[in-house]
Amino acid sequence: MQVTDWSDFQTFLAVARAGKLALAGEALGMDATTVSRRLRRLENRLGATLFEQTREGQILTQAGERVLVAVEAMAQASRELETGRPDSGLTGHVRISVSEGFGNSVVAPNLGDLAARHPGLVIDLVATSGFLSPSRREADIAVLLSRPKSGPLIARKLSDYALRLYASPDYLAGRPAIKQTRDLKSGHQLVGYVPELIYAPELNYLSEIDADLVANLRSTSILAQHRILAASGGIGVLPCFMGDGDPALVRVLPDQVIIRSFWLVTHKDTHSLQRIRAVHTWLTETTKAKFKLLMP
Repeated sequence: MQVTDWSDFQTFLAVARAGKLALAGEALGMDATTVSRRLRRLENRLGATLFEQTREGQILTQAGERVLVAVEAMAQASRELETGRPDSGLTGHVRISVSEGFGNSVVAPNLGDLAARHPGLVIDLVATSGFLSPSRREADIAVLLSRPKSGPLIARKLSDYALRLYASPDYLAGRPAIKQTRDLKSGHQLVGYVPELIYAPELNYLSEIDADLVANLRSTSILAQHRILAASGGIGVLPCFMGDGDPALVRVLPDQVIIRSFWLVTHKDTHSLQRIRAVHTWLTETTKAKFKLLMP
């Protein structure tokens, strides 16, 4: 039975954290060739390919992710034995994929708290129109608009959130009064998504209010729609965590409420990694603390 040198596992861990052989070598005080040779030796002994070589660098395979869970636990235990006290210093890289609105309104303002808790972590917040896929390992954690129906994923409901119609007082002052949904169909500019570019069916808000409502000012970005509404460009649907916080906007037909849900999703192979669990917990706690903002 072959015994694997712990230094080979340390090399593996350095590459997993740095993502590139040269950067891992700098951290370890060795050249990239030596790092590569140690990785090959470890892979031969384990009988598995641990990394895929890409243009961006070294990407963990499924086998590599399973090994990483064990090696991070070993590294933590080693640090605790050396120091004689529990080790809480997480290191590594976590990429979070969220929608634009949630990312900019709820997650981004609180990222400083996450950094203070875990200063050794590098956090990527990808807040765009569309989502990166945990299933394809594009992101470590994703906050999605619906529960995934397939894939090697772990999903749990993060929170419900409410949406309403909003407009600026200046826009409403010069337009026909709105007392019911049918009043939106005449004499008003409606703001919404580009139908053929909607990246999730849950974003099709106007048709839920009334099947005949059609936006004539359209954008793929909820942030752009927000700007249009705040600049007196029309009436549109926004999450309450965006619309209620903008003094330039007021609710239109306030009894008309749309409810959606956020789902917190991770890959099964990396869900147990300490850094993933830590950010997962932080996202859950942060969202819970903002529940009144999400569901006013």
